This record gives sequence, structure tokens and C-alpha cells, in this order.
Amino acid sequence: MYKESQISNNIVEEPIGLFKNSLGIKPFLKWAGGKTQLLPYLHKFAPTHFNKYIEPFIGGGAMYFSLNAESSIISDSNPELVITYKQIRDNLDEVIEILSSFENTPEFYYDIRAKHSSDLADAFIAARLIYLNKTCFNGLYRVNKNGHFNVPYGKGNANFLNKEVLKDASEFLVNTEIILGDYLSVLKKKAENDDFIFLDPPYYPVGKNSDFKRYTKEFFYLEDQINLKNEFDRLVNLGCNVLLTNSDHEIILDLYSDYDIKIIETKRMISSNAKTRTGKDIIVIGGNRG
Repeated sequence: MYKESQISNNIVEEPIGLFKNSLGIKPFLKWAGGKTQLLPYLHKFAPTHFNKYIEPFIGGGAMYFSLNAESSIISDSNPELVITYKQIRDNLDEVIEILSSFENTPEFYYDIRAKHSSDLADAFIAARLIYLNKTCFNGLYRVNKNGHFNVPYGKGNANFLNKEVLKDASEFLVNTEIILGDYLSVLKKKAENDDFIFLDPPYYPVGKNSDFKRYTKEFFYLEDQINLKNEFDRLVNLGCNVLLTNSDHEIILDLYSDYDIKIIETKRMISSNAKTRTGKDIIVIGGNRG
């Protein structure tokens, strides 16, 4: 069982604006399970000095964009997301040109949603993902078991083309290595002594509706959580500083019982039901944080 003495509780009442200085920028995507609220704690427990930064479940990249590390590797198993990051870095003008031709209407939205990435050029894939992310219901990126985006139109007036935010992201990504791949293969190839690794995997479900965080067609089962714990151990033994986020579930607490665990109460901005807009995230801390 987990050790009560190693667990502390903190509360985040509202999302916190964290881009008031030159340390980082605002992410260009809104992502289910995004870490903006947790950034004050993630920064608090992060190492002060490190070799390079690696984030293998990049999602919207709130932590990555807030750090401004000298050397970074980001990766994900979602092909469209990885293409989008690469296109924002390498081909921004064409992505903006395509986005400029889009319309924020239900008819246009469902026409764009129906397109499949296998039929599209990379710049269009990136523009499509950004457009859907900004105009869909609650900014929730979700795919079905066939890998098709299936979130309804948001019926709002979202600004899906913010050129300044995209330009900032493009400049930020210039010296970042972007990889499509499974987190285990990326970490085994790239992680070295004194690296800082941030792990933000699909959370262990705490209720019947917890699968909303799924943004690839693959699930993340208990066996995957155990494999992740084993990799966490390997990284710490390698000499890396590691932070991991997950749900406040007894199984996860037991898995990481040998490590320092912080429990953070957060708001769930993605939920349409006010009664489900609160939750608890955990931060697991491994390494010397030197």
C-alpha cells in the first residue's frame, strides 16, 4: 500500500495564467487533460538544471511551452498531432494560408471533419487539426476506435486562426526534435543521464466516463500503466529527473508508493457538467532534482 507520509495535498481553484514572463509561451492547442493548471506545481518540483527535456506524451504541450529549455525532444503516438507540430515548425506560412480559407460554420465544420488524413497533404492535416480543435465542442480532441475525429460542432465564435500564437509556437519549436513513436521506444533511444523527463500519460480511469481523455484509437490499460511504472524506475536509475502526472487512484498510488507523491485538486474545464468539473491529479517525483 502507498505511504500516507509521502503524499501531500494541494488545491488549484482556477486556471492560472502562467505566461506573464519570458520563460514560456501559450500553447496553440487546447487539449483534454492539459496541464496549465498544474504548471505552478510542475515547475516547483522540476529540476533547476538538466541536460535536455523530453516529453513523450506531448498533447497540447503546456509544460513544454512553459519551460523554454535549451534542448528538447517531444513525441506522441498520434500521427496527426505530430504532423501538426512539424508543420507549425517547418511550414507555417502554408498552414496559415489554408486556415485563412476555412469558415466557422456547421456545414464547413462537418465537411472538414469528414475528411480523412490519409487523403490530405501534411499542411492541410495540420490546419484541419487546429481548426477542429478550436471550433469543436469544448475544444475536446477525441477519436473513435477507428481513429476518426468524432466531436460535434461547438456552435461558438472561436478564433481558429491566431497568427501571433502560431508564429510564437513556430519559433519556439525551431530547435526541438519532434518524433512520432511509442513513448517506450523514444525514451529507450533518447533518454540519458541528467535529462528531465515529463510523463503525462492517459490517466487511469476513476469513473465510467473517464475515457474522455483518449485522443488516439488505442487504449491505455492497467498493463500499460505497469509498463510505464517500470520505465519510470529505469529512468530514475539512469540518473534522470522524472515528473509524472496521473489520476488520484489507489492503484496508481500503490504503483508509485516508493516515490514522493503530490495530490492536486483541479478544475475540469473540459466538462459540460458542473458537478464533474472537479478532480484530483497526482504528481509523482523521481530523481534528485538537482
